Amino acid sequence: MSDQDPFIYLKYKNYDDLLKVILYSSQSMLGAVPLIYHINYNGQNVVFIQTGSIGGITIHYFLASEKPKKKFIELKRLTGDFAFVEKIGNDSMSIYIPMLELESVTLKFP
Repeated sequence: MSDQDPFIYLKYKNYDDLLKVILYSSQSMLGAVPLIYHINYNGQNVVFIQTGSIGGITIHYFLASEKPKKKFIELKRLTGDFAFVEKIGNDSMSIYIPMLELESVTLKFP
């Protein structure tokens, strides 16, 4: 990898702020909802999403205090409230986002 990283990294303080990116993305014209990834990177629990495409890829991430214990996040569209859940529910006013566990990644988090 060259010294110029082709990615833009934005570090957040918590899930609340990271999930606001997903709420905004889901309301865009494309309606795309980014996936949430977790990896233990250099002994830290990194939770991140990737937005954009070639020429403008942004990695939104934060350092979680612990590994996610549930398989999904239920994100309320109207309020932004969220809860960790084991499965997709039937609330039509919520977005159910899978928490994907990565074994390795080529990204170099700052």
